[in-house]
Amino acid sequence: MRGAFSYRCPAAPRIPTIASGHCQAPQPMILYAATILVSSFLLFLVQPIIAKQILPWFGGSAAVWTTCLVFFQLALLAGYTYSDFSGKLRARTQSGLHLALLVASLASLPIVAGLGWKPVGDEDPLWRILGLLTATIGLPYFMLSTTGPLVQSWFAREHTDPVTAKRVYRFFALSNFGSLVGLLAYPFAIEPWVSTKVQAWGWSAGYALFVLLCIGSALRARRTGRSDVATNHPAPDAPPPARAADEPPPGMGDYALWLALAALASVLLLSISNHITQNVASIPFLWVLPLTLYLLTFVLCFEGRGGRGWYVRSIWILPTLAVLGLMAWGLTAERGVLHIESAVPLYCGGLFLACMFCHGELAHAKPAARYLTRFYLMLSLGGAAGGMFVGLAAPKLFDLYWELPLGLTACALLAVVVTRGMFARSLAAIVPAAAIAATGVCGYYAYAFDAFMREDTILAMRNFYGALRIKQTAPDNEPGAQRRLMHGVIMHGEQYVAQDRRGLITSYYGDSSGVGMAIERIHPPEQRVGVIGLGAGTLAGYARKGDTFRLYEINPQVIDVAKRYFYYLTESQGRIETALGDARLVLEREPAQRFDVLAVDAFSSDAIPVHLITREALQVYLKHIKPDGAVAFHVTNRYLQLAPVVKLLADEVGMEAVLITDDPEDAHLSRTDWVIVTRNRAFINDPAVAAKRATIDPIKGLAPWTDDFNNLYRILK
Repeated sequence: MRGAFSYRCPAAPRIPTIASGHCQAPQPMILYAATILVSSFLLFLVQPIIAKQILPWFGGSAAVWTTCLVFFQLALLAGYTYSDFSGKLRARTQSGLHLALLVASLASLPIVAGLGWKPVGDEDPLWRILGLLTATIGLPYFMLSTTGPLVQSWFAREHTDPVTAKRVYRFFALSNFGSLVGLLAYPFAIEPWVSTKVQAWGWSAGYALFVLLCIGSALRARRTGRSDVATNHPAPDAPPPARAADEPPPGMGDYALWLALAALASVLLLSISNHITQNVASIPFLWVLPLTLYLLTFVLCFEGRGGRGWYVRSIWILPTLAVLGLMAWGLTAERGVLHIESAVPLYCGGLFLACMFCHGELAHAKPAARYLTRFYLMLSLGGAAGGMFVGLAAPKLFDLYWELPLGLTACALLAVVVTRGMFARSLAAIVPAAAIAATGVCGYYAYAFDAFMREDTILAMRNFYGALRIKQTAPDNEPGAQRRLMHGVIMHGEQYVAQDRRGLITSYYGDSSGVGMAIERIHPPEQRVGVIGLGAGTLAGYARKGDTFRLYEINPQVIDVAKRYFYYLTESQGRIETALGDARLVLEREPAQRFDVLAVDAFSSDAIPVHLITREALQVYLKHIKPDGAVAFHVTNRYLQLAPVVKLLADEVGMEAVLITDDPEDAHLSRTDWVIVTRNRAFINDPAVAAKRATIDPIKGLAPWTDDFNNLYRILK
């Protein structure tokens, strides 16, 4: 019965093996698991932390988040490449290299973006963001990204028996679970309570803890890298044992399949994130929802049901094919499906099913444990390729958001590839047949999407800040012909084409709107007006001879379009100036402009970027307006209550916040909400203003927004 019971050897705690009776060191499962869990938690927690730091510098655009995701995928690829390469080194060499990099990465702490990375105005924001992220979190993020595959490889080479070795893939599910917790912790447990600066310092402290854990794991791997007769494990540096006949090494077909499945999941993640935040609802925390679902599918596919995963092709494939067709159809449905109540469940649910298909097929195709670093490398390479396609290539290749319809069609086509063998079974043949049908449906609606988006469109163009379209409702010679500037599904200004109607103020800026009343009633001789957010340039239509209107715009394409396809700027009676760059950064550098009215009308799809509606932002605006001037905030929004935010800021500086709600009957005007912040008693007491003034209801628990602390959850309608 020797070895049947635990006992303590004289030198150290031991657990005897039943087979040999020799003493064996405690299993490293807990240490390895803790290292992977902490690293994956920090890996995804840092993403919203750093993105929120730099978001204000680049206009608050959803493209900032997409670019950050591209960087994270590239860094993950670099980490997995390192893990695969270092796995070929001797244990002592590998652990020594890793320990040195871990210590060096501590020099990057704390993870606070340097002010020198703020853009000046005309730089390419994409490359500046990538450079900023590399300098700020590059090495720490790289070290975190190496941890999952590297620690798993340490565990696998320490446990060479097939049954134990197969357990290594459960670490992958644990890693994705930690990532999921980190991602969800930010909007619910961190952002509402902790300032941005404290977030950065707290994460840095967590990273220091990770370094300690990883050093412990590396030292453990260094010790077990030598042959140990007592543990019955051969030295990892020795030639590997022969593989079983039923476990052949992966071939080129396997690599291609892993790459395609991982790339497709990444393309759908980013393209659906872009779609729901730009074409459905520009609620920034909707960025987190798709990524959460993406990670959840990894957990379910690599862990559930006794480690075999929850993905069963015969159960999941048909619902996935059906929802792919529905999502493709939804791209051409202007009404109904594009409402947030139906669009967000459709596209997020569809992303979940599509990622279950991609990641489930990956889980089924995973190789033996000795090839896990190569497997993870291909997953990372596919994810990075998909991210670069959506984040870097698509804005330069396409003038519309073509990546989503292409991604849906490719997903259905890949389903044809992986199910083609089921044709040989009569009852199962319905699956590949359904995949072929879904490919046809998605392909048809991809074509229909192009026709739908180009209907009445005279210009389509795209860059880092999004896709712009100019729609014209009728030929130039018809009196009612209008041109509309569209960003996603949101209109950013319109103008009549006919010569005798071009001067008519339209959409959100009529003389009965808040900004119209402010410009008309705070109008000394030679009025100066500032406008943050150009759009079609509609507000320039108010300029009279001797007036100066200075318009700030971050997107150079918008300035070009406003001058070439609309007439408010070119035919204005006043002096028109345009300034390129993020308005707040430009205003911070400019001398006082002494505006009579400063209109804050910059929108990222359907909402003012947060950094333009904070305490610090208001201080910048007050520097540029006259003592009796006004700041007009455009707060019209379908989903967020922005008026109470502005009122708190106004109260802090002893100014009045006047909410003017306008619902005009004229067909060329839109319903609007503007909050006018001013000390001008003549304006506040004007009978016309008083007649339109609405009450601003406070939100319980809402604090004034600052650059360091703001929370969108509290102002949801």
